[in-house]
Amino acid sequence: MTGAPSLTSQQWFFCGIGGSGMLPLALILRGIGAQVSGSDRSRDQGRTPEKFAWLESLGFTLFPQDGSGITSAAQVLVASAAVEDSVPEVVQAKALGCPRMSRAQLLSTLFNAAPQSVAVGGTSGKSTVTGMIGWVLTALGQDPTIMNGAVMKNFVAPDAPFASARVGAGGTFISEVDESDGSIALYNPSVAVLNNVSLDHKSLEELRALFGDFIARAQVAALNLDDAETAALAPRAVRAITFGLTALEADLGVAAGSIVETPTSISATLLDRRDGATYPLALRVPGRHNLANALAACGACAALGLELGAVAQALGSFAGLARRFDIVGTSPSGISVIDDFGHNPEKCGATLATLKQHQGRVIAFFQPHGYGPLRQMGAELAETFARLLGPEDITILCDPVYFGGTVDRSQGSERIVGLINNHGGNALHIPAREDVARHILAEAKAGDRIVVMGARDDTLSLFARELLAGLN
Repeated sequence: MTGAPSLTSQQWFFCGIGGSGMLPLALILRGIGAQVSGSDRSRDQGRTPEKFAWLESLGFTLFPQDGSGITSAAQVLVASAAVEDSVPEVVQAKALGCPRMSRAQLLSTLFNAAPQSVAVGGTSGKSTVTGMIGWVLTALGQDPTIMNGAVMKNFVAPDAPFASARVGAGGTFISEVDESDGSIALYNPSVAVLNNVSLDHKSLEELRALFGDFIARAQVAALNLDDAETAALAPRAVRAITFGLTALEADLGVAAGSIVETPTSISATLLDRRDGATYPLALRVPGRHNLANALAACGACAALGLELGAVAQALGSFAGLARRFDIVGTSPSGISVIDDFGHNPEKCGATLATLKQHQGRVIAFFQPHGYGPLRQMGAELAETFARLLGPEDITILCDPVYFGGTVDRSQGSERIVGLINNHGGNALHIPAREDVARHILAEAKAGDRIVVMGARDDTLSLFARELLAGLN
């Protein structure tokens, strides 16, 4: 990927450089030759030190989050909309008159400058579909640039342990795009992918407007007809390629009776109803939601003019994403630990449904990713856990993650636990995470699957690994 001179000649400072949305963007900017430095509260607090050591090894200059890294009006401060005005970098940048860009403004500038672009939107599945499309294009020699919110296992290497981005020399830029802050409105994609539309951060009315405008701006839209909200927006597309596991009118689907599931994989016969052609599709990641994600990737690749047989074959070597039904390991007594990014009703539901396809009790630990999101979608989340888990399964919530700030903390996890139990579920509120670990290790028995769920906290992966070590 070639960078616009204005981008590479600037000095960039990332506030929160280790965040899942900021890190890949910093990697892409540095990859096109820009000078990038940054700070992160997690680094100051001693969390995930290996990530920050790796960034420094790549040549990023990192500072404490005390404003000391902002020294010149020539620096551009990159900070997400959630960063408060009281953060020292923001105070210092304002005092010096530094320009400020949000993460989305910078990403959309890079994205819209690409000769060909694929934007992946929707409430759930964005990171996986982005990773799948990126891997297919890489495997087929297209050398794309990929911006993802999750580590893509296919691109992990000793010198790239946190491979959430890839900088390519080809002309295609693939990125997941976020509706939660409205920034999806900034992107003008060649191909827009829409997986699903459901309650997460905004009301359905707002989401319909945002996603409808999004697909209307694209040259081609790949749309999931299994999702009623997405199907209702289809008339807004200039041109559409549709997909679905159950929608018989979709262009791309699977042949009846062809789905075969195991605890770690899923396969089916891909059916192109436009010409009746079929192709074998065998995935190394489990769950029907991942089969739907693969159809979304096929839709996007078809929109780019790629041959579906080659696309399906390349998807067979897609290794998945970190923290997306990521099987950490199994103890000698047969207890498995799974690390998962599930944090809204749809994502949690997909993971729980996949677990319940197979034998064994589920112990689901959920760490809410904030007090605000818990207020917004707590009732739907409680209903999801109660509906999908059986009476023998256990749901445990600790208190929501809180790294500082002025958020209202009056309503927490105990409300959700009460709702789960009212719906007939089996849930516990254990405020501190270390106490959760002790409870799980005492409770777990042969054949159990322990799933660690939550977002916005890299230490959840460490927690999952520590649980497995405790079982061993």
